[in-house]
Amino acid sequence: MADLKFDNPEVTARINEWTSEKYDDETRREISALIESGSREELEDRFYRALAFGTGGLRGKLGAGTNRMNSYIVARATQGLANYVAANATAPKPLRAAITHDSRHRSREFAQTAACVLAANGFYVHISPELRPTPYLSFAVRHLGCHTGIVVTASHNPKEYNGYKAYWDDGSQVVPPHDKGIIMEVEKIVGEDQVNRISWEDGIAQGVIKVMGAEMDEAYLEAVLKQRINADVIKSHQPRVVYTPLHGVGGRMVPQAMKMWGFNDVLTEPEQMKPNGDFPTAASPNPEEGAALERAIKLAEKEGGELVMATDPDADRVGIAVKDHNGRFELITGNQLCALLADYLLEQGKKAGRFKKRPGVVTTVVTSPLVQKVSEGHGAAVELTLTGFKWIAEQYRRWAADPDGPQFIYGTEESYGYLIGDHCLDKDGVVACCVTAEMAAHVRSQGKNIIDRLYEIYATHGVHYEWQKSVTLPGKAGAEKIAAILDRIRTKPPLEVAGKKVVRFTRLDTGEVYEDGRKTGKVDLPASDVFTFDLADGSRAIARPSGTEPKIKFYMFLNSGKPCASADEARKVYKQLADQAPAFQNAFLEAIGYTPEG
Repeated sequence: MADLKFDNPEVTARINEWTSEKYDDETRREISALIESGSREELEDRFYRALAFGTGGLRGKLGAGTNRMNSYIVARATQGLANYVAANATAPKPLRAAITHDSRHRSREFAQTAACVLAANGFYVHISPELRPTPYLSFAVRHLGCHTGIVVTASHNPKEYNGYKAYWDDGSQVVPPHDKGIIMEVEKIVGEDQVNRISWEDGIAQGVIKVMGAEMDEAYLEAVLKQRINADVIKSHQPRVVYTPLHGVGGRMVPQAMKMWGFNDVLTEPEQMKPNGDFPTAASPNPEEGAALERAIKLAEKEGGELVMATDPDADRVGIAVKDHNGRFELITGNQLCALLADYLLEQGKKAGRFKKRPGVVTTVVTSPLVQKVSEGHGAAVELTLTGFKWIAEQYRRWAADPDGPQFIYGTEESYGYLIGDHCLDKDGVVACCVTAEMAAHVRSQGKNIIDRLYEIYATHGVHYEWQKSVTLPGKAGAEKIAAILDRIRTKPPLEVAGKKVVRFTRLDTGEVYEDGRKTGKVDLPASDVFTFDLADGSRAIARPSGTEPKIKFYMFLNSGKPCASADEARKVYKQLADQAPAFQNAFLEAIGYTPEG
């Protein structure tokens, strides 16, 4: 270590601490090996900061160090969470918590670590017997009357990552003021001597840690089944479905749920049904990327499947592909499925008499405007929130507390997240798979497929072509680059993009709205680093940093601005917009000063 010099003296201090007797042998060996090999940059990245407990929790690369996901960091975060919940719980005591986890490396270890810390702090802890979906955790919190919940997952991140999300007593991810309060308590926990623990064995023996039984699986699946609208159309017109959980948790729940709904022609991709944190056969564990569905599509082509569905490793997101009339599979984007599900749920829900009052749909500021157009076309109330299902859950609470408020039917965001019903308050890939397959059965009964219905929607509401570009910039240098991009947008926002005038620039970090360069109003949303550019021709571009990954995301929206005479015309217009997309993207990135190098 004498030859390794760091500008930040805290890096050296932290390395010295983590090689002391306070830490287990494996941790000390891992760090010592980096020291001996002279891995200066790696050591600095592991120790230049503490892994941030953000508003959603933790997410980072696995490994030893303060800026990595490991049992010590999980224990400290859980101690901070326990301190905050104990002091601020409003639900009746005794204190209770629910915990589950995905299939990633060390997920069970981290879940048990969190259970042992919570139990030592006076909580009765309910933990799943093995991996279970993220929405299952949200449901369990509500079903068991817990004060908090934890799911150990890094969602669709690469295999090197893991994470940790905290939930409040209604099954939603924490929002203000609890998010900031928890962060403050977590930041106070800086050493092992501040963490209370009991052993796993003692927790089980004392009855303060309880492993959930089959009854919880049954309760969750029954709650999902209540969202079924039309059992008859499933019986008579169900498509052949191919499903893959991409080596994640979905294989534990989705096939069971589909069977209960009445789907008896569901094939599963055999290798990807095996939980594995390396995701060995998945080109990507992210169903937002077409590569994730490749194996399932090949199986569908071989076996005559019509609908392909994939859930991400924690089964809260869904990606689909649909066979067209030429026998080829076409990927459906998150924005497209957002609108399709809104259309199906509102139209068929009304026919089935499921609405006791005006239906309500909640979507986000970065999701396709088509969702709002479709929903309002069916007479639904629509609210826009910030990105993230915790904000959708917040709007649900507002409506539920208002006797005259809309009936929450559906919450959705473009990143392949869908919540149907209120059995949980987070996106739920299990129920989304079931409803998507039911929708496929419905259009099949009309001699159509989901793609046909999409173009009918475009013909009615105008053609929308939307896409996203994500740029990953890891580490300290990456964080600085992202900050520089955002600073440029704040200080020198473009006045035009691709020769089109920016007629409205919205800064959600301040809530300010500018039109023709002049401040004209405020947006009533919580502050967030989201920057929206609306152009004179109706197109739109948005920039925002990810809240959970070292990424900056750019969202682009093109639309025809008017209805089409037919679905066939809508197909032609869609192709025209797709051809314009590369030039529009390049023009927007150039306008905000972003280059691949900077």
